[in-house]
Amino acid sequence: MREILGRRRRLRFRRKARTARLDAAVTFAVEWDWPVLPGAGLRATTRTSAGAACSCPDPECAVPGAHPYDPGLLAATTDERMIRWWWTRRPDAPVVLATGGGAPCAVSLPAVAGARALAALDATGMRLGPVVATPTRWSILVAPYGLERLGELLYAKDSVPSSLRFHGEGGYLLLPPSVAGTGQVRWERAPLAGSARPWLPDVEAVVDALVEASTSAPDGGSRLAY
Repeated sequence: MREILGRRRRLRFRRKARTARLDAAVTFAVEWDWPVLPGAGLRATTRTSAGAACSCPDPECAVPGAHPYDPGLLAATTDERMIRWWWTRRPDAPVVLATGGGAPCAVSLPAVAGARALAALDATGMRLGPVVATPTRWSILVAPYGLERLGELLYAKDSVPSSLRFHGEGGYLLLPPSVAGTGQVRWERAPLAGSARPWLPDVEAVVDALVEASTSAPDGGSRLAY
């Protein structure tokens, strides 16, 4: 009896998680006008020494489950019918945001450095938008930026840690409530409830704190961890 009840609970949890991913994808695309698409996802029964295996053909995939694959990134859309069709066929697929253009961009950094950066920004009274977190990395969503402007900002720095990643035009980012090889994707700072479209800070308002936090990380910010 306990085994049957446990199985039913797991099934209910799985159905709820699948519904949550579809609902989130529709909210991002339809209400917020963020182009999304389903990510590669994880193989249900395959694990490697490093953890869950990606469903893509690459057995050495560095970001298992956390990238676009069939369809490719260019397929990202805000069309509700397409989104519902995708997640009806693949209810466990993670939700991938195509960054740049009119959509949010992001800067991501190791989780320890991300927590330090948020504390530093909070201390200055800086207004922040949504922050996405995984067990290994945090991503600060920012207003769309161009590569030229980003280049100017980074050129002015003495050094930029290689563990910082910039998700701009042509990039992508996993959004909650997805699951990747490193674990659950969640909101560290969730969008305000009822937001018509989440507010986003300019990248230049946060980049100094992110560079400083990454540089002062225990490994000097030189190691890129997914």
